[in-house]
Amino acid sequence: MKVLLVLIISFILTAVLSRLFMDNWNIMLSGNIAMMLMLWFASLGHFMFTKGMVMMMPAFIPFKVALVYLTGVMEIILGPLLVINSTRHIAGIILLVMFIVMLPANINATIKHVNFEKATYDGSGTGYLWFRIPLQLLFIAWVLYFSLGI
Repeated sequence: MKVLLVLIISFILTAVLSRLFMDNWNIMLSGNIAMMLMLWFASLGHFMFTKGMVMMMPAFIPFKVALVYLTGVMEIILGPLLVINSTRHIAGIILLVMFIVMLPANINATIKHVNFEKATYDGSGTGYLWFRIPLQLLFIAWVLYFSLGI
């Protein structure tokens, strides 16, 4: 839920600022800045809650800790690349792949009731999927529209 708030609030603020200071609604730039800020916010979890994020991954995945750190670093790097015209397309494609690949970890975490912030198994459970899957689809649609222009 926090990442959704960061995305929406960032989008509204940057859109309003673009209207005030650039004299037009630069919706595409606002959408990409909002995604960048959301990715930066989400990346914090990779470093602050590493143990819980490892618990989210299915058992068959190797090098879990390294993958948590790698995806956190990728979110930090890919965010600004969305704002640069010449790198937006490739960054968008990489993000699409990441969002799709991360979905099984979210499903696994839901089934196991993982609370990644506490690194416990007392999370909200399968009801969370009713929020998480549409949220992941929103992220995919957001990148498709704002970063890839589809």
